[in-house]
Amino acid sequence: MMSHKNIIILVFVLNTFISFSQEQITKKEAVKLALENNYGILIAKNNQKIAENNASVFNSGYLPKVIASTGANYNNNNTENTLQNGTISKVESAESKNINASIGLNYTIFDGFGRSYNYKKLQQSQNLSELEVKDIIENSLLQIFAMYYEVARLTEDSDIISESLNISKQRLKRANYAFEYGQTTKLQLLNAEVDVNNDSIQFINIQRLLANSKRDLNLLLGRNISINFSVETKTSFNHLFELQSLFNKAKVNNVAIQKLEKNIQLNKFDIQINKSDLLPTLSFNSSYGFNKSDNDATFIYANQLSKGLNAGLSLNWNVFDGGTTKTRIENSKIVADNLQIQKEQIETSIERSIANALEIYNNSLFIVQVEEKNVITNQRNFTRTEEQFKLGQITSIEFRQAQINLLNAQSNLNNATYVAKNAELLILQLSGELLSQEF
Repeated sequence: MMSHKNIIILVFVLNTFISFSQEQITKKEAVKLALENNYGILIAKNNQKIAENNASVFNSGYLPKVIASTGANYNNNNTENTLQNGTISKVESAESKNINASIGLNYTIFDGFGRSYNYKKLQQSQNLSELEVKDIIENSLLQIFAMYYEVARLTEDSDIISESLNISKQRLKRANYAFEYGQTTKLQLLNAEVDVNNDSIQFINIQRLLANSKRDLNLLLGRNISINFSVETKTSFNHLFELQSLFNKAKVNNVAIQKLEKNIQLNKFDIQINKSDLLPTLSFNSSYGFNKSDNDATFIYANQLSKGLNAGLSLNWNVFDGGTTKTRIENSKIVADNLQIQKEQIETSIERSIANALEIYNNSLFIVQVEEKNVITNQRNFTRTEEQFKLGQITSIEFRQAQINLLNAQSNLNNATYVAKNAELLILQLSGELLSQEF
């Protein structure tokens, strides 16, 4: 079991290690690092590039297909032919050669507008992929800021506990002197040692939580998890939110609603694409070919050469496919109804979430104001208690209680501040304004 001296030494080492060569990460720098390195964001950006490739004209079906082919054959045969009158004709080692080449072009002139709607669908899919990236960036930033503020909260708590620990150390030093000169009892000295040990253990625990949170934040920023750093702990609240205004902004800017609207548009194209199967398809094909043969002795012609251009049109119309196309069209319309229902559901859900977040935000701001006053009151109380304790007018138990009250008040203020800040960020995300903020 460690003595209070060993615990104090450990705390000193922790303080020295943690404060050594720390870089400070601002919120703006955290956003920059996340956009450059966050794994989820990088994957989303690559998926967006795939969607851009799919929306290219090269994937649209509008361009013709050009196919070139060539080939060569060689034969060496022994043949025996018998005529009706019994005459036998034999040819030994009859050689023949063939060389051919062609280039052809195929193009669909009309496919019932299916190609047109499919191309528009691909372009909308690209827009949807951009919203997917935006959604992932928003969620990632919300997660990063939550962890950033957790590091800030633990940093503040660490400073608060460190200050309280210093007070306990000073008290222990005075108790030691008083005991040596016979001015106090052994019980008072032991109580002071216990309080130092408790504060030291609390400090060690908060440092462990702080180190874990820093590693978590490094992971979200896509960098080495062992990098030590500090964060900004100063917070401000510059947003005055109005509920109806937030609802109106969310309907226009919320990513979840925008994604659903894109899916509704994509479904409309699906319906048109399925309807295009009810119309005929007109195709054009042409080719230019070359064919040369050197025949063996069994052929009438020793050599044959052909070359020329071929072209044609073909019309195909699936007059009746057993009702498959009709079923697809009807199912697409049902999906459209479901998407409209989902949109109403999401809008209602987002309104609920905004109302909840705004209430948490307003309540937290009120709690912050109350806790600020509470800290001032407890600070005054502790100052007076400390003066009375030094004069021997109150017991160490009363002094310790005043110290704990101040510590709790400071910690409560710290917690309320970051609860309010996280609620503010959630409101900005739900209303679609998170990415437009200056951090």
